[in-house]
Amino acid sequence: MRPGVRLVVLGRQGAGKGTQCVRLSHHFAVPHVSTGDMLRAAVRGKTDLGERAKGIIDDGRLIPDEMVMEMVDERLSQRDVMSRGFILDGCPRTIGQAEHLRASLLERPLELVVDLDVPRSMVLERLESRRTCVVCGTIYSMQNPPMLQWVCDNCHGDVVQRDDDTAEAIAKRLDLYDEETTPLLDFYREEGLLELIDGTGSPDEVFNRVLKAVAARRSG
Repeated sequence: MRPGVRLVVLGRQGAGKGTQCVRLSHHFAVPHVSTGDMLRAAVRGKTDLGERAKGIIDDGRLIPDEMVMEMVDERLSQRDVMSRGFILDGCPRTIGQAEHLRASLLERPLELVVDLDVPRSMVLERLESRRTCVVCGTIYSMQNPPMLQWVCDNCHGDVVQRDDDTAEAIAKRLDLYDEETTPLLDFYREEGLLELIDGTGSPDEVFNRVLKAVAARRSG
């Protein structure tokens, strides 16, 4: 079996993080730890954290650091992550989260942080077209819908436009990303962990660029 990996994937919403993280998770045989998926599961399950998060998500705002790290710390302490590693998607978003993550991973530090670089105009178009399964989170688009009447091909759940994928909510999220998350690039550049990846092109092309970056890091 190929070795696992401890990898953070950054990028604007709509940059293709979810698609690449799933592929990387399968390739390296490590869990895909998605804060978005965990939050949506908490909201569907009406947990305490989910109830607190719902109003924030519906308004298109970012979840506070302490709520995000509460979920991430719990997930990263589980056996599958401890033994193989992880693909971390959606966290960190802020310097505070990055510092918390660094402190919690002192004995098994990050191997690489990749940033999927996609122009804002392109992600706006992608997000306005995006449709998501309410059950399993599979992503479709107006250009690539499910086979049957907006019913998920995988689990037969309803495929809808998320409340936070309206044009106004998207613009607000992207502004918040630029304000709060862009400084992470400097943080991880100073840590010597950052690799910028061209996120345009086909999913296969982007995936191969990430694999090459991981291989180059391991080769020294």
